[in-house]
Amino acid sequence: MRLRLMAAVLAVLLGSTGCGKVVTGEPIKVGVLFSLRGAMAPIETSVKDATLMAIEEINARGGLLGRRVEPVIADGKSDWTTYAAEAERLIKTENVSVVFGGWTSESRKALKPLFEKYNHLLIYPVQYEGLEQSPNIVYTGAAPNQQIIPAVKWCFDKGWKRLLLVGSDYLFSHAVHEIIKAQANALGGEIVGEDYLFPGTQDVANVIQQVLALKPDVILNTLTGDTNGAFFRELRRAGVTPDRIPTLSFSLGEQELIGMDPKTVAGNFGSRNYFQSILSEENKTFVSAFKGKYGKDRVIDDPVEAGYLGVYLWAQAVEDAGTADVNDVRKAIRGQSFSAPEGIVYVDPETQHIWKTVRIGVIKEDGQFSIVWTSGKPVRPVPYPLTKLKAEWEKFMEDLYQSWGQKWANPRR
Repeated sequence: MRLRLMAAVLAVLLGSTGCGKVVTGEPIKVGVLFSLRGAMAPIETSVKDATLMAIEEINARGGLLGRRVEPVIADGKSDWTTYAAEAERLIKTENVSVVFGGWTSESRKALKPLFEKYNHLLIYPVQYEGLEQSPNIVYTGAAPNQQIIPAVKWCFDKGWKRLLLVGSDYLFSHAVHEIIKAQANALGGEIVGEDYLFPGTQDVANVIQQVLALKPDVILNTLTGDTNGAFFRELRRAGVTPDRIPTLSFSLGEQELIGMDPKTVAGNFGSRNYFQSILSEENKTFVSAFKGKYGKDRVIDDPVEAGYLGVYLWAQAVEDAGTADVNDVRKAIRGQSFSAPEGIVYVDPETQHIWKTVRIGVIKEDGQFSIVWTSGKPVRPVPYPLTKLKAEWEKFMEDLYQSWGQKWANPRR
């Protein structure tokens, strides 16, 4: 698998057609669906870029089954209803063989029933709250037991048992907080406080006051977007430094750190499966190719790498199936493995999530992460944490959905 990746990248860099293959058949059309406009565009565009780079590498070595892979790019416009409409267009009008895309949990929830209705295939690249499983989705981001749960256990191992939960008022934070609360209860920990902020808000004064009053051992952060900058800036102004009260973030990666003052966040922690700083040869090749194509100042984070590897898992399934037919590829993709930049990944046949290595990194002043802990090997995905029955998790999600007026976003937003 490592040779597949390196040969493909070299073919692109050298401008060759790869392996002497001749592309003669009709193109295989694939959907690439990310937000190119709106609040999510800055971070989703990078996943789109990595997806297109993987497609270009595959075409450079001769395509698939003697056919060129042709991306059809669609814009979700940072809006879940637009995501749904564009996905339906890609499936019905463009007749794509697969769709690579989605970011927010709301966008994925909007896409899921469509892909099940049309019995199609979505490759979803972002770490998420879990509590879901679909035969029509391959989840290349982390399940809760591959990001959230190991990080909480790591905190307890360090003696940090009094937890303050801070998140944005959206689906991911609400679900992740419930997962953390169940785990903390099982481990004998204490949730000293919990707060949700309006996505994008810069008003973090109330949360800072809670930090100062409650004095938690650690802050577990699921804030999204620009709110992170305000949160860490005001923490430092209040004298809260990582050596005093550390923060462990689940939605903060290299991409988000670009727009932040590194001095306000350095020394805190993040939990991911991939960091740009991984020293493997596969990752060095990947980073070099990405920067060579898109610019030396570009950075790579977890969803970018997960988007890239998802294309290769699908491509291998096409080759093994001998066809780009959706049903045949859906069957063939189960059990696929790939030597990705993050390490070996494997599609779990039962859940269609992938086995992934867990990593925790400390943020440095250059905006990169220094890895301080790793699971050492890929962890089997468990979409529904074992701290509750699957039926209990499904009831929690249904109750949340109903309380928000049968929507996957809080109407207060």
